[in-house]
Amino acid sequence: METVIGFTAIAVALLIGLGALGVGIGMGLLGGRFLEGAARQPELAPMLQTKMFLVVALLDAVAMIGVGIALYFAFANPFVGQLQEALAVAGG
Repeated sequence: METVIGFTAIAVALLIGLGALGVGIGMGLLGGRFLEGAARQPELAPMLQTKMFLVVALLDAVAMIGVGIALYFAFANPFVGQLQEALAVAGG
């Protein structure tokens, strides 16, 4: 039982940590490309900025979905219930 809880804690940490890392890298690349595009064609900067903010919102949404799944695993762990059922069946 403790093994399942421990592995779940590791999975939660990886979900949140790697999600934040991916969003950070994505936003860095996106911001750099936006600045390059705005420097090359300044008249397109408002249109590019609107599209950049839309993509930033989608990137944040992906990270928030990962945080939601991680919190679900942390506080309402479905694997503990499955383990208890399997142990009850195997035990008799």
